[in-house]
Amino acid sequence: MTEIPVALTVILSVGTAAAVALALLLARSAREAKRLRQRSAATEKDLQEALRQQAALAQRAQATEAEVRHLAGARVPDLTAALAHPNVPVRGLLDPAFRGTELDRALTTVLEQVSDAVTKERLRVDGAAQAAMRGATTTIQALLYQLQTRLQTMQERYDDPFVAEDLLAADFLNEQALRRIQSTAIVCGAWPGLTRQNSHLGDIVVGAMSRLSGYERVQVTNQLRDPVGVVARAVEPAAVVLTELLANALHYSHPELPVAVTIQQGNRGASVIIDDAGVGMHAEEVERAQRLMGGQDNVLLTELGDPPRTGFATVGQLARQYGFTTSVEASPYGGVRAIVHIPGEPLLTLLDEEEQPMSPMAPVPRSTASAAAVPSTMPGHAATQRPPQPRSEPARNDTVHLGTGAGRTAERPRSEPAGDPQAQPQPAEEELPRRRRRRPGPYVDLGTSGEAAAPAQGADSAAPTAEPPQTPAASPEESAQRWAAFQRGTNSGRAAVDEATETGTLPRVTPAAPGSDTDHGNAVADDQHADFRSAEGNPQA
Repeated sequence: MTEIPVALTVILSVGTAAAVALALLLARSAREAKRLRQRSAATEKDLQEALRQQAALAQRAQATEAEVRHLAGARVPDLTAALAHPNVPVRGLLDPAFRGTELDRALTTVLEQVSDAVTKERLRVDGAAQAAMRGATTTIQALLYQLQTRLQTMQERYDDPFVAEDLLAADFLNEQALRRIQSTAIVCGAWPGLTRQNSHLGDIVVGAMSRLSGYERVQVTNQLRDPVGVVARAVEPAAVVLTELLANALHYSHPELPVAVTIQQGNRGASVIIDDAGVGMHAEEVERAQRLMGGQDNVLLTELGDPPRTGFATVGQLARQYGFTTSVEASPYGGVRAIVHIPGEPLLTLLDEEEQPMSPMAPVPRSTASAAAVPSTMPGHAATQRPPQPRSEPARNDTVHLGTGAGRTAERPRSEPAGDPQAQPQPAEEELPRRRRRRPGPYVDLGTSGEAAAPAQGADSAAPTAEPPQTPAASPEESAQRWAAFQRGTNSGRAAVDEATETGTLPRVTPAAPGSDTDHGNAVADDQHADFRSAEGNPQA
């Protein structure tokens, strides 16, 4: 009986120990399960975060890919177009969220590199094109100058009026081609191609007009106080600048509207103002014209349009090289006003009108009698005050000089022969020589005999000369006969001068008898509508 409790006690002890161990194991298992559940929840959370980040990365990758496609498909083409046309906008980022990020900076760097590469390539290609154009235009320009010389030689050689008419038309067409070739060459970096002597500013304006079709619409007003001339190196550039601006005025105005040109003299130079009543220019066009005429930026041929419009670019190139100042603005006539200012110090000079008179085709400057005393500002000449002189109309065929005390006086009686060189008085030391306007001589009907014309000439000193009768408009055949007579007279005069130069004596010119058989006399006598005109087309003085 005593062994049973001991065994029970042992069993209970073992069971208790086992229960304790099992409880410990259960508690440990519970803690482990709790920890596992926590780890599982954390892992699930991390997994969800990872999935979310993966989705965000996938979305960002898609956005980045879209930005790259937008860069290649839109922004780069916009950039290349903006380099050629500054008004074209360049689109920005497709997604504003990338602004300021590394991707934005990387794409901006790509655009800058593309812009730099495209600009360098455009400059290289345009430079090569300009070099090729410069060489070609220079050669063609030289050939056109040779053709111009050949045409002038042919005009002097042939007397056929129809041939002369065709030669004049060919010469004018050659001048049109020469102007366009010259402007293209200047834009490409070539020099104007001609060197001239010091020339009157009025002559340069008339020379610029003569290069254009429609020159008869140009009305020139000369308001110069002094015989202002342009130095030799700037004569042809000034003529080219005025030609291009006049061409624009004529082209963009109605064929029946005049183009007003005013030559003015200022304190620091001279200006030529061109006004037209054409279609005008918009604000953007004026801004572009000012930029091209400023000559500060390099001009690319691709920026001048297709076909290239080289007018303003030519003006800008010459203005930068020679120191002109050019500008455009709205004209009071509703069109465009172009102003060319030629600075006095380096580019202008005063010319001696006795040694180098203005062309009869040039506009006559305003009289000094109607202008206030203004000091001369041309380089190399002292300022002089000129008091206003009373104006009086001289008798026809009188030689008139401006004196210091007596104003305008007739120095040669009308009875003296006009051809006697001794009859021309010399101006006093204090007198200022002035250019005289050529006045037409008395009207002579070439169809009458010399006896009938003599009394009319002798009576000119006693009575005022009657106005010549109105002659009908000459037909093409009559004009051709006049030109043939002029050519024969020119050749005859040159032959006489050459003969006098060889023999050392001056030929004595005697009037031909009525009914003479000489070619020149018959040619003139047969033309009942001929009049005394000089080589420039103006009445003889």
